[in-house]
Amino acid sequence: MVGVRWAREGDTAQEALTAVFRRLHTLRDPAAVHGWVRAIATREAVRVAQRRTSRPTDELADPPTRGDVELAADIRDVLARLMPEHRAVLVLRDLEGVDERQAAALLAAPRGAMKSRLHRARLNFRRMWTE
Repeated sequence: MVGVRWAREGDTAQEALTAVFRRLHTLRDPAAVHGWVRAIATREAVRVAQRRTSRPTDELADPPTRGDVELAADIRDVLARLMPEHRAVLVLRDLEGVDERQAAALLAAPRGAMKSRLHRARLNFRRMWTE
């Protein structure tokens, strides 16, 4: 399992580096290279992850019972591994039931950003849950 994960991360890194080198001629401010590379790498990582989300999410055969301690621990573990921005929007929207407008205000981000962040958070949660 670790070898497979490493291969996927290596593929993502390779895709990101390839994209950086392909777009190097578009870099306007060499002092901003760190942010520029990070933005490209993030976009490439999302693109590669989206390409790999071919595994359908199956419904649970037996829905968990309220107060299931093991399930709660598993959920906490996956939430802890999410990026803080993803964890925040996921908890606000899906666990706390905060609406989109309120979540955007609480996190000081535009509503459009909240929508895309929530989408990515759900995808990442699903991916980590099934690993």
